[in-house]
Amino acid sequence: MEYVVVAAVAVILILLVHASFGERLMWRVLPVLVLAFVARLVVHALMLRGGVLEYGGDNFAYELRAMEIVAYWRAEGFRFVTAEEIPSLHSAAGPCHIFALVVYLCGGPAPLACAAVVALIACGLCVVMYKFARLVGADEKSAFRLLVFVAFLPTLLVHTSDTFKDGFNAFLVLICLWLAASNARRFDLRKVLALGPLLWALWYVRPYMVFMCALPLVLGVVKPKRALSLRMVLISLAVLTFAGVHLDDALNTGPLATMQSELERGQSDNVRLSNADGESGVMFDDGGNVWNQLGPKILYTLLSPFPWTAGSMTLQLGKIEVLLLYFVFYCAVRGARRLWRHDRAMLLLLLLFIVPSTVAYATTMANIGLIFRQRIPIVLVVSLLAAVAWSRPDRRGAESPVSPAEERTGPESPVPGRG
Repeated sequence: MEYVVVAAVAVILILLVHASFGERLMWRVLPVLVLAFVARLVVHALMLRGGVLEYGGDNFAYELRAMEIVAYWRAEGFRFVTAEEIPSLHSAAGPCHIFALVVYLCGGPAPLACAAVVALIACGLCVVMYKFARLVGADEKSAFRLLVFVAFLPTLLVHTSDTFKDGFNAFLVLICLWLAASNARRFDLRKVLALGPLLWALWYVRPYMVFMCALPLVLGVVKPKRALSLRMVLISLAVLTFAGVHLDDALNTGPLATMQSELERGQSDNVRLSNADGESGVMFDDGGNVWNQLGPKILYTLLSPFPWTAGSMTLQLGKIEVLLLYFVFYCAVRGARRLWRHDRAMLLLLLLFIVPSTVAYATTMANIGLIFRQRIPIVLVVSLLAAVAWSRPDRRGAESPVSPAEERTGPESPVPGRG
């Protein structure tokens, strides 16, 4: 049954590509995504589960939680299970339920089928990145180049080849930001309604990412017709904080309290010391204040491992990817300058995610291997700016990133449309 599920997921991938692109572009995208899908299954079977690459830990934990969910369903009935019923579901309950559905269908452990589902999510992310790049102002060639970059980005490839939650996190974050950017371009109530279930799902993957996305999402809804301004950003941030604090005061426990608890736990000395205990660990002389040494922490968050960094073989392999990221970040600066001239509202919306997320992660930075995974959404959003830099302004000016027809068939709904 496991191989039947893998085959069914492969068919869904083909249907997704067919529904997302026109005939001409579909035949360019489909081979790339099929190859990306197969590559993830190969990495899963030969490297992560075959012992070639000694990596992982939480992926196995999520599988065990999925088995617990299946056992609960058989005893108590089919429904969404929370940490109150199974204490181990205090985090990543969303992916665990997806894996549980696969295990339930297969009648037992099905790591390959679960990996196929995660690979499908990764391919869906590639489609979203293409659509997002076109919305931001990249031309077709550059958006396709970005799709290929995301499909085979080593860190993302490894973490979407097994039962990790990073692929779910990246997909949900990017599709939420895509809808927000589309809504800022042209308001559509359906996009706002689609954000509800997406944010709910993201909450059960990485709760704090809901708050990382909050300001771009709010501005995409409340001010879709006019250019964003710094004053509007500050006012929206103040209103959002005020509402969050009073909501938590009223309920005693709430989203903001959860976010604060997670942030304090990540910034605690015990957690930072624990994360720094290993070959890829890093400790900063900040005197116990997480806001000290913020500059070096941001550099490590975005640019590590450095060429001189010692560590495990996995860490050394990561240096190959980081050289590619240096080029992407350089191109992103050029793309940001172009957007600053032609589409400041879109640039500001992207920066409202990039900057707070980078600072938040920098205050908890203590492990290069961990930050490699955490920064995936930041790298993806930054790469959108790089795609703008790769584009030829005379072919597709940044002043008019998408045509009305593309906007209608693009991010009008959470499911990518033909465009």
